[in-house]
Amino acid sequence: MARLAQTAGLTDVQQEILSTVRDFVDKEIIPVATELEHRDEYPQAIVDGLKELGLFGLMIPEEYGGLGESLLTYALCVEEIARGWMSVSGIINTHFIVAYMLKQHGTQEQKDHFLPRMAAGEIRGAFSMSEPALGSDVSAITSKAVRDGDEYVLTGQKMWLTNGGTSSLVAVLVRSDEGHPEGTAPHKSMTTFLVEKEPGFGEVRPGLTIPGKIEKMGYKGVDTTELIMDGLRVPADRVLGGVTGRGFYQMMDGVEVGRVNVAARGCGVAQRAFELGVRYAQQRHTFGKPIAQHQAIQFKLAEMATKVEAAHAMMVNAARKKDSGERNDLEAGMAKYLASEYCKEVVEDAFRIHGGYGFSKEYEIERLYREAPMLLIGEGTAEIQKMIIGRRLLEEYRFQG
Repeated sequence: MARLAQTAGLTDVQQEILSTVRDFVDKEIIPVATELEHRDEYPQAIVDGLKELGLFGLMIPEEYGGLGESLLTYALCVEEIARGWMSVSGIINTHFIVAYMLKQHGTQEQKDHFLPRMAAGEIRGAFSMSEPALGSDVSAITSKAVRDGDEYVLTGQKMWLTNGGTSSLVAVLVRSDEGHPEGTAPHKSMTTFLVEKEPGFGEVRPGLTIPGKIEKMGYKGVDTTELIMDGLRVPADRVLGGVTGRGFYQMMDGVEVGRVNVAARGCGVAQRAFELGVRYAQQRHTFGKPIAQHQAIQFKLAEMATKVEAAHAMMVNAARKKDSGERNDLEAGMAKYLASEYCKEVVEDAFRIHGGYGFSKEYEIERLYREAPMLLIGEGTAEIQKMIIGRRLLEEYRFQG
């Protein structure tokens, strides 16, 4: 077991789960990841393997057929999976955000209906906030829900759905002005709808179209899509929690889990980049010795390892804080910001260590170099994280003059 990124105080069960996942990553993901990524192919066999391991039910309570594990266990599993191939961790992440939102905010009927099948991996979750004209400015959402008897009619266009095609349940955030007078703050007139659909592309149910995969620089294999609602009818009992106007808070709670997940992905990708860099530095010779014996390369390795260790510690801290029931937006924001920035830097240093070969598609580092930038913008950009961190710090350290 490598020395870096160890986590103290884990139970025997946690250690066993992590060891199983690491084993799966080493045998089933790393050997095929680059080939699948270059073909932009959905990793069906890997997903089936994760289903068999019970990973789709990792954080879902035992009463619904899940493993009932903590956010920390989940984050450490994500770190391992991202070490193999970051796209696979994305397939699980959106599923878990929706499962977490259901567990925390769903009605009893919604939990009973969805969670057992989500734990078994039969229902796959995706969630949708962004729109084409906005990214992190969630309050500017224009998609709408209008009440019509026992149903709502949803209209609007959504963007950047991870698992948009493969999912069968999408948590969609829209504006619903019902019961909210003119002048209500934007975040108080938003509602999350649980939209069931068939997996696939095109019109997947009346009024709901998933146009196709968005072509991306990296983060391939996993499908990222738009979602177009045109007169989509959703029953009133599919409002998350049964009450309108709570959607913004529900989504933000889910995004805190998502930010810990993105931090964990950053840690996993950085670890893999370090492993590749330190191995290559001992194999490649220049001026009569392995490049690892040149001080310039040792300095790089020292910086990379320190960043891997620091990011891991912050990610673990953010997960433990959420598990203890405390507010963790400050810690999650800091962990996501630091881990994604450090990931980019560690990957670039590993790329430099590889020299010209880092530019070749034959070497794994080329894939990591294209994957790392997604973490700088996913689940809120670095700039948004800094805004959240800054505001929370001013709350904590208010000057009493």
